[in-house]
Amino acid sequence: MRLLPEPGPARTLALSTLVNTVGRGTWLTVSALFLTRSVGLSVAQVGLGLTLTAAVSLVASTPMGYLADRYGPRGIQLAALVASAGFTAALLTVRSFPSFLAVGMAMAVADAASRGARGALIAGAVPADQRVRTRAWLRAVTNVGISVGAVVAGFGIAADTRAGYQALILLDCVTYLVAAAVLLRLAAVPPVPAPTHGPRLIALRDRPFLVFTVLDGLMSVHFGLVNIALPLWIADHTTAPEWLVSACMLVNTVIVVLFQVRASRGTEEVAGAARAARRAGAVIAVACGLFAASGGVSTPAAVALLLAGAFVHVIGELWHAAAGWGISFGLAPAHAQGQYQGAYGMGMQLGGMVAPVVVTTLAVGWGVPGWLLLGGLFLLLGLLVPPVARWAERTRPAAPAADPVPVG
Repeated sequence: MRLLPEPGPARTLALSTLVNTVGRGTWLTVSALFLTRSVGLSVAQVGLGLTLTAAVSLVASTPMGYLADRYGPRGIQLAALVASAGFTAALLTVRSFPSFLAVGMAMAVADAASRGARGALIAGAVPADQRVRTRAWLRAVTNVGISVGAVVAGFGIAADTRAGYQALILLDCVTYLVAAAVLLRLAAVPPVPAPTHGPRLIALRDRPFLVFTVLDGLMSVHFGLVNIALPLWIADHTTAPEWLVSACMLVNTVIVVLFQVRASRGTEEVAGAARAARRAGAVIAVACGLFAASGGVSTPAAVALLLAGAFVHVIGELWHAAAGWGISFGLAPAHAQGQYQGAYGMGMQLGGMVAPVVVTTLAVGWGVPGWLLLGGLFLLLGLLVPPVARWAERTRPAAPAADPVPVG
């Protein structure tokens, strides 16, 4: 097993991502504590600020992807990384909710630019049949980087001082800059000229693609099962020890790192990716059933059911991720990969915004019926993806005919 792919553009992208996500992991781990204990914001203010910045990132995703298409994705990605370093450093100056909101929104726009540019950069730097595999490598190294960052952040949390939190924020800044420096090794991808007529943001007018984006975004609510619902379910509704939360998360992380690339096989084409989405919905539904069954049983049975549910869930997660990449790349016109990847990211962001409310209300609030309802929802979403993908493929513009080859 290798941590990085073969030498070439994919390895450069993976190495840049690995460096960047180490810093991201530190910030994700300490952000709430820094903002409440060091800055002095209330929990409600932090929650509201994160929601508003997420909304800004969602709205900015497609326009930022359009800029990546028009001006070249490598340049936009480099600018986004450098800007992110500056905005992250500006967190050290935050002393109030308005200043947190201003810095957070600037960070959200830079993050949206980075996501849209990354998709276009993969599409332009990597052969078409390797795009999904490259995304799989990036997801695997992202999990490694965030895990390492979380461990590093533990030292700052243990110190629980403003200086410690500031050091971690500065580390995050440095990783942005190092990631940008690594990316300089990648050849520039030329910009794609804007269409001479018609709308510019065509992704937002592509109805079948938007329907897929919504379906995929709703499916991504399942990411909240392990991170949000399961800790509360284990603590309040089962006899399993609470340390099992960490065990379930470890199962998830390790399997993603080891098997995400392998799970992406067969999803390079839209039809294969759609079938993977259908399998993902069915498997995640089974995981919901296993989680539901863990309530009200003996401790050994609860532990076994929860670990089995975590294992089954992550298999569905692998297929769901690979399916989304294959379909989003496959449906995007060559001149608009950036904005289509930005639009695809909107679905994931939407799912992330609604997941906390949905999974806590249904799985934790309603108990077993809620788990089963969630399972039915994921099953239905998976079943809907193949017909929507076929509809989307039928609406793609026909490729221009090749010029005849002269004879004689």
